[in-house]
This record gives sequence, structure tokens and C-alpha cells, in this order.
Amino acid sequence: MDAQQKQLNSFLQGPILPPLARFALPLMLSLLLQALYGAVDLAVVGRFAPTASTAAVATGSQMMQAVTGLVTGLTMGVTVLVGKAVGAQDKAEAARVVAGQLRLFTLLALGLTALTVALAPAAADWMNVPEASRAQAVTYLRICGCGMIFVTAYNGISGVFRGLGNSRSPLLFVVIACAINVVLDLVFVAGLGLDAAGAALATVAAQAGSVAFSALYLRRHPLPFTLSRASFRGWRPAGRIAALGTPIALQDFLVNLSFLMITSIVNQLGVAASAGIGITEKLFVFLSIVPMAFMSALSAFVAQNMGAAQPGRARQALILARRISVGVGAGIFLLTFFWGGLLASIFEDDPAVIAAAASYFRGSAAEYLISPAVFCMLGYFNGREHTTFVMLQGLAAAFLVRVPLSWLFSLLPGASLFTISLAVPIASFFNLAACLWYDRRLEKRA
Repeated sequence: MDAQQKQLNSFLQGPILPPLARFALPLMLSLLLQALYGAVDLAVVGRFAPTASTAAVATGSQMMQAVTGLVTGLTMGVTVLVGKAVGAQDKAEAARVVAGQLRLFTLLALGLTALTVALAPAAADWMNVPEASRAQAVTYLRICGCGMIFVTAYNGISGVFRGLGNSRSPLLFVVIACAINVVLDLVFVAGLGLDAAGAALATVAAQAGSVAFSALYLRRHPLPFTLSRASFRGWRPAGRIAALGTPIALQDFLVNLSFLMITSIVNQLGVAASAGIGITEKLFVFLSIVPMAFMSALSAFVAQNMGAAQPGRARQALILARRISVGVGAGIFLLTFFWGGLLASIFEDDPAVIAAAASYFRGSAAEYLISPAVFCMLGYFNGREHTTFVMLQGLAAAFLVRVPLSWLFSLLPGASLFTISLAVPIASFFNLAACLWYDRRLEKRA
């Protein structure tokens, strides 16, 4: 019996926590490396380039994260559909899903590349990027936009493996990308003095290297089903991926857009504030690794068990993951509230930037007490294919709570990053209330 089949069997029978934790651990490491991947850009630029370059990379990377959210959201649709198919032991359906993904993601990559390159100057203006950083931010966006084909390819391959219950292979792909990125950041930024452009070039080259490696890996470790001409007949599988993944993609994109709107508000406070909030957003990924990993793990675990008609097992996985995530979140809350400045100093040695980041952390720290439970519940809902609710609750929290409150708080006399950041935990509480309400509704239906 091969490793993938053993993982599938452990998902569908026996104890729940050990296989769930084994699946989540590589996801945590992948998220850690992905966060390091982006953080290295910011850290190297912060050490070897002017503060204006730090602000350009901080804002530019946030905008690229919003664009990438469209890809990762659709990828979740692939993971859930592949997981459901293998849970039902339908290899032909799994092959059709992968074929549909290839078609859909090719069109997506081309469209996102064209839009990112064309709209980079307008995006920088909309974000109120400080004038000293604007040209570098536009260059950063355009270079990264040219690498969207590699972003979609990496996410597509990783999504299929996760649907199969294999989180170790995507981890290997991230290791390759991170190693290339670190080396090229030092060469292009520290060595050649290319500033923000160098960070962008390193990012694209690293993504390309990871995709090349994953293609070779697939030749040595083929999927447990075969793509044939029949797999590519019709557009129905691509439509199913779009129907399931689009709500998640829109939610990811628009929630990221809401944070960009907050950054736009903060950018009016100057370069130090702009760099400071950019650092806190980079650190958010590091600090939320455990619940984010469980969110992805639950999506695959729940999808396979729903495909195998075992909803009770899926429910128990949610309860276990939520307990662990909330416990870790309590420790992160203390870290960010009391030592936010120390965390920020990892990326920047400018006292003004460190103080700005620490101020934002103090106001938003309570988010780390609330969001772990939210992430786990969203992973559970995704696995049960309730992605429309996931989208609606995210958009409501973002555009009815987080953005309006950030704007209102910015208008208060003596408004600061601390004041503005209070909108973040308030919005997270709204997320939690909505998830608890919907979960109770699902339980009553069962």
C-alpha cells in the first residue's frame, strides 16, 4: 500500500487527531516557509535599502497577496473536489477535476498577469503610496505580475496533493522556492543594490524554480489516477471548481482588499506608518500559522469524510482542531500585546517604524484570541462545500465593520495606528458570531 493510500485510510478510519495533526504539520511548515519567503524580501530590503524601498515592498506585497488570494481560493475548490472524489473512491472524477483545473488556471494566470501589469500605477495611486516609494512599488507590482503563471501552477499542483491527503509534497515545493528566494534576495538587493525591483525579481525566479522542481517531482511520483482524453471532455469540471472556489477566491481577494484599504488610510500618516503596518501584516502570517494550517487540513479531512458519508467524524475533527488553535492563539495574543516592537525589529531597525508597528499590534492583539476559532470553522464549512457562507461572512466583516470603523477611527482627534487597529479585533468578533450562528443552523438541519 502506497503512502497516499495509507493517508486516505487514516483520514477515514481510526483515531482522528493523529492523522489530522500529521497532515497539518507539513501545512504549518509550508505556511512558515511561505511567510519567510515574503518576509525575507522585507527584511533584506529593510536592512540594505532605504525606508522608501521598505514601504514599496510592504505595500506592493500586500497588493500581490490580494491578487494571489484569487488563485488560492480557487485552489481550495480543487482540494475539496479531489478530496471528495477520492473519499468516494472515484478516480475518474478526480482526474476530471484536475483536467478542469488545468484549463481554468491557465486562463486565470493570463488574465491576472495582464491586469496586474496594466493597473500597477493606478493601484499605487489608489493605495496612497508615499511619493518617495511610488515608482518602486509600481515596478515591484509589474515584475511580480509577470510571475502569476508560476503562482497558479504551484498552487494548482499543491491543491491536488492536499486533496489526496498529501501535505508533504507541497512542503517540499515551498522549501525549494524559499531557498532560491533567500539566495537571490541577497544577490539582487544586498549585492547589486536593486532595492524593491531586486526583491521582486528574486520572488519570481524562486516561484519559477519551484514549479520546475514540482513538474520533475510529478514525473517521479505520478498521481494515483491517469489523465486521459476523456478527462478533458467538456467544461463541467472547470465550472464545478469555479462554482465552489469562486466564493472563497472572492472572499480572500476582497478581505485582502479591505486590509489594503486600511493600509491606504494608514499610508496618509507617512512612510514610517506605511512600513510599520506592512511589517505587522507580514508577521500576521507567522503568528497565525497554526489555525491557518488547521483550516486547510480540515478542508481536506472534512471533504474526504463527507465523501465517505461520515459527517460525525468530520465534526469531531473540527472540535479537536479548534481547541488546539485557540490555545495557541492565547499565547500569540500575549506576545503581540507586550512585545510587538521586538517582533517588528526583526525586519526594520528604524525606531519610528518599530514604534508604529508596536502601536498597531497593541490595538489588534485581541484578534489572535478570536481568529483561531474562526479559521477552523471556515475550514470545516469549506470541506462541507458551504463556501458561499464563507464568502458572505468574510465580506460582511470586512466592508460593514473593519473598513468603516478604521476610517471612522482615523478621523478621531489624535488618531494613531493604535486607534485604527482597534477595528481589526472588532471585525474578528463579528466573524466569530456569524460562524457560531451558521454552525448551529447546520447542526439543527442534521
